[in-house]
Amino acid sequence: MRKSIGIIGAGSWATAIATLLAKKYYLVKIWARRPEQVEEINIARENSFYLPGVKIPANIEATADLEHALWKAGAVVYGVPSHAFREIVHLSLPFLGHNSLYINIAKGIEEMSLRRLSEVFAEEAGQERLARYVTLSGPSHAEEVGRELPTAIVAASPHKESARHVQDLFMDETFRVYTNPDMTGVELGGALKNIIALGTGIAEGLGFGDNTRAALMTRGLAEITRLGVSMGADPLTFAGLAGVGDLIVTCTSGHSRNRRAGIAIGKGHTVAEALEQVKMVVEGIRTTHAVHRLTAGYNIEMPITEQIYKVLFEELSPKAAVNNLMNRGRTGEMEEVARLTVRVVKKS
Repeated sequence: MRKSIGIIGAGSWATAIATLLAKKYYLVKIWARRPEQVEEINIARENSFYLPGVKIPANIEATADLEHALWKAGAVVYGVPSHAFREIVHLSLPFLGHNSLYINIAKGIEEMSLRRLSEVFAEEAGQERLARYVTLSGPSHAEEVGRELPTAIVAASPHKESARHVQDLFMDETFRVYTNPDMTGVELGGALKNIIALGTGIAEGLGFGDNTRAALMTRGLAEITRLGVSMGADPLTFAGLAGVGDLIVTCTSGHSRNRRAGIAIGKGHTVAEALEQVKMVVEGIRTTHAVHRLTAGYNIEMPITEQIYKVLFEELSPKAAVNNLMNRGRTGEMEEVARLTVRVVKKS
């Protein structure tokens, strides 16, 4: 009997993942809230709003019945935005198998609790299930995965067996999966890169060029690493696919919602107007709010994040934010690398 996989959510990334798994001949059930979306997937074999032009294989069944979607599922994929994650995990609990794999493909930090999504899952589903929970992250736009373009990502879990099961589940000739035991670093890399992508988009909207983008990405990676190490992550994770890899693709791609929203803000649109233009979830906005609060508890500097927060939530003009960044006091680059290294050595 072929393995059944339940996918919760029917956005672009969840649909691309469903298509990928279906092409490996798994039986895939995808849960969507809206009946019209269910009907389109099942009859027209397309999810035209979220993933236009990608044909939905016949072994994908859409349903609005969560119990039906998860019935006897050997693996459950959570593909909902971070702000809906806790609710959806809670709703799914009565239908989860005891030996299933739980795979999260969303990227973000819960805005009110400041929890990473694996922590949210543990609070709702219990520590025992966390041993079979894996985060899937890395540079992976749904539009390209749906078109079967070569992609490489990371399956993160401190439990090697679970990560390897996910690796085997997803890998094929166009989708390569690496494992990483540092779930904290992988989750933070996937969430925080969206903040920097908003910043590079804002810079582009202001008319700035490649020099500005490169500076924001490089110093943004320093901020991500600084917070990650403070929270117990391995700094090497941020040099990999879930760190610099995801940062590059999100800051430079036309598929990036965060970059597109940033461009609109840089051109003078309000946050609400930018969201209306993108028409999909822009995770970086909620993440900026969460990380602004989170950094206070770790007493670290994240100047790019701080200025983006002020643009988004305090009506600071993008040009003033750039001036604030450029006129900061003098500092050295290698001294910071040394400080991070010392911190890691002391922890080990």
